[in-house]
Amino acid sequence: MPDNAEQLEDRIAELRAAVRRAVAAGDRATARQLRAELRRAENDWDDAVLGLQPGAEPVREIVPAVPVREHVHRALTLLGAPAAPKLVLAVHDAFFSGDLVAARLTSLRRDEERSFRAAPLARPYYICSALNADLLAPARGLLAVSSWPTERRVVGPLSPRVDLLTATIRLAEHLAALPEPGPDARRVVWKLAVSVPGVRGAPDAIDLERVVESAGRELAVHRADDAAHRLRAAERASAQLDDTAQLFGVRLAVTGTRRKEAG
Repeated sequence: MPDNAEQLEDRIAELRAAVRRAVAAGDRATARQLRAELRRAENDWDDAVLGLQPGAEPVREIVPAVPVREHVHRALTLLGAPAAPKLVLAVHDAFFSGDLVAARLTSLRRDEERSFRAAPLARPYYICSALNADLLAPARGLLAVSSWPTERRVVGPLSPRVDLLTATIRLAEHLAALPEPGPDARRVVWKLAVSVPGVRGAPDAIDLERVVESAGRELAVHRADDAAHRLRAAERASAQLDDTAQLFGVRLAVTGTRRKEAG
């Protein structure tokens, strides 16, 4: 590994070019591997340039603000399923630190799509759209994570219920593992769980074990049918769509007749 900033800069330039070549060749696995190596080289460059010299006075570290996409990624990862911005915000505020403003979510998906089109697979993940299973168009108001399998990002007729039950179970299990869960976290779980048959109690008295058990029982009823529908849609997406459309959906064109009617 190079041991000074100049050599590291040369290495970073080489890796960036290699990532671009791998992306252009359609070799996504190599692109991801090179991107990980690039991040390590960039971290080494930071250490080389910003590290203290012997005898130097320590300086206060300035911690940059966490990008909104990382806040959203954390919340979606905890939920484990596509979710609307309102739920993403609620989960973030209840379970994570840092500021996430609703207005900043408005253009996030469009920004992520522009970034992907400019440099495909340059990042380890993108905040993308859930896809409507029938049309493979963006599912209105649902965010997902690009690193999830396609069948997890597709939503069919049963998927909203399956995803709600999945998120309820994951949040309840996460809440039960916290040493001192706050009232906001309990309220988020309660709001999701009250629609599950067999769950009772106020937010501060909800039985998390019963939530997991009851949600799991209902999930078992729908899971197989939903999974089959999603898998068929995912196979169509893989066969018919390019990388960008698989993440952000197809744009539905207005037919000539409808355009005339609209005119």
